[in-house]
Amino acid sequence: MQSSASSLTEFELTEGATRVLRNKNSSKNVDGSRISLTQLFDQSDLLVDWSGPDDVENPLNWPKRKSFGHVVIVAILSMIMNIAATIVAPGASGLIVEFGIRNSTVATLAVTIYLLGFAIGPLFISAFSEMYGRLVVYHTSNLVFVAFVIACALSRNVAEYLVFRFISGFAGSAPLTIGGGTIADVVPVEKRGLAGALFGLGPLLGPVIGPVIGGFLSAALGWRWNFWLVAILGGAAAIGTFIFMRETNASIILERKAKRLRRETGNPALRSKYDKGLKGSKVIVASLVRPTQLLFFFTNSFATLYKDVYGFSTAVSGLSYLGIGAGEVVGLVVFGALSDRILKQRMVADKVAQPKPEYRLILMIWFSPIIAGGLFIFGWTAQYHIHWIVPIIGTFFVGYGAFFVILPSQLYLVDLFGAEAAASALGANTLLRSLFGAFLPVAGPALYSTLHYGWGNTLLGFLALAFAPAPVFLYKYGEWLRGKTAVRF
Repeated sequence: MQSSASSLTEFELTEGATRVLRNKNSSKNVDGSRISLTQLFDQSDLLVDWSGPDDVENPLNWPKRKSFGHVVIVAILSMIMNIAATIVAPGASGLIVEFGIRNSTVATLAVTIYLLGFAIGPLFISAFSEMYGRLVVYHTSNLVFVAFVIACALSRNVAEYLVFRFISGFAGSAPLTIGGGTIADVVPVEKRGLAGALFGLGPLLGPVIGPVIGGFLSAALGWRWNFWLVAILGGAAAIGTFIFMRETNASIILERKAKRLRRETGNPALRSKYDKGLKGSKVIVASLVRPTQLLFFFTNSFATLYKDVYGFSTAVSGLSYLGIGAGEVVGLVVFGALSDRILKQRMVADKVAQPKPEYRLILMIWFSPIIAGGLFIFGWTAQYHIHWIVPIIGTFFVGYGAFFVILPSQLYLVDLFGAEAAASALGANTLLRSLFGAFLPVAGPALYSTLHYGWGNTLLGFLALAFAPAPVFLYKYGEWLRGKTAVRF
């Protein structure tokens, strides 16, 4: 607890107040009358803080099993929501036939409109999580997600389906939006590498696992069972979240503590140290449009390629996504081994006590250009119908490079904005990524019909290379830019 006008800074308020009232010398006025709690404290502008560096109420001091358990839950939620994004892709033809969709744009949106919900959701979800806490947002979004996934499975026409799909995407964006904030809440900055890698599995492996499952399931039972499976997974995860998760947002925890102390002491001046008097304010983040936006566009071409060029069935075509998934898994191992080690080495080299957020960008600088190489391999080997394993090898490098773009950028934002505003930062980031993911695939058929797989993917590769200097610029000038910006980090 901190105070600008009180001597009660050395102990927790409720305990301190009790001690003061029990001390005869300090609990009476000059005339001998009792001092009320209001008299004691109403002249002090007390800020309610943790009772000390080891306060067990602070999520950063939770036992490792408890904090790591929260990271695991968020990673599972994120993976399920991302599985839902692509699980319908292999069986989309059945949906198109059943609903009689003849417009190619509508047919594409049947898969990608979920990502439009992913884009809009963070605008609200990040603010709600910082106003009302992470936990209530997780619970609410889980319930809405499951309900509207079931609605997709029961939809009777394309209009119903598109509306239900959009709303499920809106709710499904919650773990990706506020998951980084949860990690910032429970994991100290110097140990976030492994936690961030685990959290990153959701947005990376989810879009890979989805088509693999969806291909076999839609071929065996029809496209609607893809949604039933997602509803079952989402329902199980929601139950686990309800049982095991607790509130992690420090500002919410301290606000509740301040409210309790105001009630116990009768002093209305008590307030959380995070209370800036701004209710519902949001941090506005300007995020770069990164090369990973191309992944949503790129992966949308998989099913068509392996069906039309290599003769894969609907069920087997989903396996073509395993190359990109394998690359991401290898990226996870490399990232987990190097991230926190590099951060500590840079701290020693720069002689700083606290790590700079820019240290998270080093691995992105090293490995993100690999995306372009993977796109070149994929495009030209597919163009000339080289054995199907060779394009998949190309996607391995795309997945590997993408891991070192998505995850370092997320950790960079988490370290940059901290627990107080990480959700808003990642929300803005998710907005840009999901908007591109929703609408870029609409241009896919025209691109490949004009440039074919070779030059089409070469164009994507050059776009990826065009963004490669961005992390270099931020690494060199990020700290200077932070000093010039009006947004407080």
